[in-house]
Amino acid sequence: MDATKRQELEQRRLAQLATPSLLDEQARRDLSGGLNMLLADIFALYLKTKNFHWHMSGPHFRDYHLLLDDQSQQIIAITDAVAERVRKIGGTTLRSTGHIGELQRLSDNDSDYVTPADMLAELREDNLRLVGFMLATHELCGEHGDVATASLLENWIDEAEQRAWFLFESGRGVG
Repeated sequence: MDATKRQELEQRRLAQLATPSLLDEQARRDLSGGLNMLLADIFALYLKTKNFHWHMSGPHFRDYHLLLDDQSQQIIAITDAVAERVRKIGGTTLRSTGHIGELQRLSDNDSDYVTPADMLAELREDNLRLVGFMLATHELCGEHGDVATASLLENWIDEAEQRAWFLFESGRGVG
């Protein structure tokens, strides 16, 4: 099959997912791309937070275990809103864990053992990196006049900053 035929086939396949939007094609492409990378990072942070929740140990086990459970619930709660925003603006979103792995910027932690102090510090830094990614996506929203996505991001930025703060304060003096 030649390239033109493949392109026509791809356009027909995606036509059924075309969502009306006032954003132009470039804005939809840029914003969908930024939001999908953000969504991949959110899933990566969720899984790392749950991983550390499941593998927490030590004298502060209960407090840290509950903190990370609360934070993981907050993180997973925004995934649907991010994905639905991608669809509302006319994009398509993540389809698999493989796709997440291709787009995520936050690193996984597959270590057999991580100290509680290192868990809290790593999650704190990941939440702060997520804030940075969200701020960059917010800037992109400004460039394209997407106030609805910008508004959502402002709340998520505040939540991620709060998670980082809690992790920082909880980790003071932990060895």
